Amino acid sequence: MILNDAINEIITNITNVSNSIDEENINEMMNVLTGSKNVYVIGLGRSGLVGKAFAMRLMHLGISVYVVGETITPAIHKTDCLLAISGSGETSYIVSTAKAAKSRDATVLAVTSYAESTLGELADIIVPIKGRTKIDIEKNYIKRQIGGEHQSLTPLGTLFELSTLVFLDGLIAELMHKMNKTEADMKMKHNVLE
Repeated sequence: MILNDAINEIITNITNVSNSIDEENINEMMNVLTGSKNVYVIGLGRSGLVGKAFAMRLMHLGISVYVVGETITPAIHKTDCLLAISGSGETSYIVSTAKAAKSRDATVLAVTSYAESTLGELADIIVPIKGRTKIDIEKNYIKRQIGGEHQSLTPLGTLFELSTLVFLDGLIAELMHKMNKTEADMKMKHNVLE
């Protein structure tokens, strides 16, 4: 079934991301996340949903976190950081937000497939998450076939978004260990107004 092939393609990409993690880079990222007064998270579309899921878990860890674009998001300052999620690293709203954060001396963390992108150039720390993004569609069928590249079973940015989601959930586990937090600690911060 195509379903199984698509799942296997996703799992393979996530495994490749896991195998390519730079421990020093992740430690730097965790130090920024835990050392910032406030963490701001931004992403658009499905990357934005991934960002919101990560922001929720940061809140459960007791980290002061805001999702950019929400009405209660305060001004960013030099004691804060922005975590920007963009597969292409060229999404105009995310790039302009990163520029605004840099102009206020905040630290910018980028999660992107393209370290050499505009977002990557703005970032203080880049976490590369390889995955097919919406800009990776090769239109030339013959060139794709000769190169051994076949049509992906995961449309647009699916590989990037899901790999980023799994990476950030793994990062939460690492932060739990670093911060000596348990699931019971996190549950104390879980929404009770449902």
